[in-house]
Amino acid sequence: MARQLGVPGIFAEKEDDSRTFRRGFSIAPGERVLIADDILTTGQSIREVMAAVNKQDGKVIGIGVLVDRSEQKMDFGVPLFCCLRSVTPTYAPGDCPLCAAGIPLTRPGGQDK
Repeated sequence: MARQLGVPGIFAEKEDDSRTFRRGFSIAPGERVLIADDILTTGQSIREVMAAVNKQDGKVIGIGVLVDRSEQKMDFGVPLFCCLRSVTPTYAPGDCPLCAAGIPLTRPGGQDK
């Protein structure tokens, strides 16, 4: 996305229970940042990236995601743009209709565990 916009692009990596900038990536104080992600479900990873940007005194100006599959509208305090909105219901283990029907859970494209 950054290449198409003609702006620098960096990424945050998972470290313990948060996100951080490594590999020489940094954000200058006051630098304007657009966060881009593939899937939005709970918003946790976006909030972690926002915290990493704030830690370096950057300014998050917006968020863009390819697919927003959150169950409810999320407010990050900045504009949120998505290419596709597709609500995907989630269930507590005891409320799963597939489990109640005896249908085994599978991982599409992966090995069943």
